[in-house]
Amino acid sequence: MRNYKVVDAFAPPVAVVLDASGLTDVEMQTIARWTNLSETTFVLPASSPEADYKLRIFTPRSELPFAGHPTLGSAHAVLEAGRISPRSGVLIQECGAGLISIAVAGEGKGRTLTLSMPPAKLRTLTDDEVRELEAILGRAVRKDEAPAIIDVGAVWVVARLEDAQAVLDLKPDFARSAEFERKLGATGLTIFGSHGGSHAGIEVRSFAPSCGVEEDPVCGSGNGSVGFFRADREAAVRSGISYTASQGRQVGRDGQVSVIIDGEGNVSVGGMCVTCADGKLIY
Repeated sequence: MRNYKVVDAFAPPVAVVLDASGLTDVEMQTIARWTNLSETTFVLPASSPEADYKLRIFTPRSELPFAGHPTLGSAHAVLEAGRISPRSGVLIQECGAGLISIAVAGEGKGRTLTLSMPPAKLRTLTDDEVRELEAILGRAVRKDEAPAIIDVGAVWVVARLEDAQAVLDLKPDFARSAEFERKLGATGLTIFGSHGGSHAGIEVRSFAPSCGVEEDPVCGSGNGSVGFFRADREAAVRSGISYTASQGRQVGRDGQVSVIIDGEGNVSVGGMCVTCADGKLIY
């Protein structure tokens, strides 16, 4: 039997298998398919001397080198289980994208976790790719902030719409989106728009049908990718900004993600995590 937790990170749950040593790739994928959550993670001993633990992250269909809310949810799980203690307020996670720094503040229910996003690679979409993206979304995207592919380990096609309501109204063509994602080597699409005077700075939706997740309730890597996109596209945020992103309303969630962009273009994503199931996995 293996210790197992389900953790709400921002709002959506991630399944965390705490004792993953000895599991094969096929077994991990089978467990991830069984949980049927957007991501399932597997905690392993670190192979890097700088890391506290190693994490592997699976969707129901494939493995990801990095994902945001699974990173935070898994950090919460190892802390709660007493497996690891932060060093000088920081945990270091090893994953397919390298070493991820996670700042730990507070204790117990008041604990907050903030991850430093891995470096991003950005490529602007071609005109043909933008037209295909608009056909998938069923509406125009902002051209003054040209849509781009943002690679942070997870690879997101990021685009901005005119406002938050336009994002909430989206009804993408998922079959067409999955084909587009596979063609571009992308994890999925992350679309955002501003709320204006609302408490939340922006509304975000992330779609990843090629990974078996039509819509991710709240996506840490997607929100981090939006942060890099904004740092590159918006002159007003290049000197640094912090804001709240709202995500998940259209799938029965009400997630809130804190995003910080510093003056050097680095992006951090954080929030609170709560364990909603704790038990044993017989495998």
